[in-house]
Amino acid sequence: MLLEQGHPVCAFVRQDDERAHSLRQAGAEVFIGDLLNIADVTAALKGCRRIYFSMSLSPYYTDAVSLMAAAARAQGDIEVFVNISEYEQSFMTFEKMTAPEEERRAWLGGLVTQWSPQQRAHWIAEQVLDWSGLPTVNVRAAMFVENPLMTWLALGPLSDGELRLPFGHQRLAPIAGYDVAELCVKILTDPAPHISKSYDLTGPELKDMHGFAEDYAAVLGRQVVYVPEEIETWNETYVDSALAEFPHIAEHLKTLTRLMGGGGYRGVTDQLETLLGRPPKTVRWALENHPRIRKLASA
Repeated sequence: MLLEQGHPVCAFVRQDDERAHSLRQAGAEVFIGDLLNIADVTAALKGCRRIYFSMSLSPYYTDAVSLMAAAARAQGDIEVFVNISEYEQSFMTFEKMTAPEEERRAWLGGLVTQWSPQQRAHWIAEQVLDWSGLPTVNVRAAMFVENPLMTWLALGPLSDGELRLPFGHQRLAPIAGYDVAELCVKILTDPAPHISKSYDLTGPELKDMHGFAEDYAAVLGRQVVYVPEEIETWNETYVDSALAEFPHIAEHLKTLTRLMGGGGYRGVTDQLETLLGRPPKTVRWALENHPRIRKLASA
């Protein structure tokens, strides 16, 4: 989106592969390095004044944010640091995190009292950026429609016309990645109105899983029914089996299922519509534009 608007972009990548090649073809400068190497991070920032920071789920996420903040402070001319955070941060206040266990459990839906290591890393990252004095904007997005829980781990049963998820009768409002990207572009191109703000973003409406099943059915062109699963059974069957080699990611996804299945997420916000001047994209739109779902639809 930035390149289409004529802005110069430097993309920080870990490996020089076909994804890096596609970035170059789109017109971006590509820097190959390690976000955990301060020399690489400092070199990558040269000539850049506006930063968009995102990183895959990692045990070293806080390290990477801190190193980027240190390099940005040393450079001294950064105009905005757009930090992709998580919707959970909107209710991960210091007071709630330090409340007695009974209070935490009641607030978080009854199935969890502690955050995942990744959620904790995002909380610490927001504190670090606040302490740094950098012109930061925290973009706190709800679960993406593109999350593996919705578009990868659920694919097997969907082939048989079943949406098997462990969310009971809870209602959720996941957000399309496209919307978050568009908002980040808006902030990067005109940062002044957004500095020091945190935006809590959700999709357009709360839906239960039967409503999601209708969306999958419409996109796949076949009947889909919601089959509720017990949370820990689902976690063991789908998350542990698929992500045994990635315990950090697995623990994060399992914490999400417990939070969502226990009713730990509440309501929708209108912040994205206010900022973009249009309603958020629907779940159905995001599914229609997801490669894995499109592939399943054509199978």
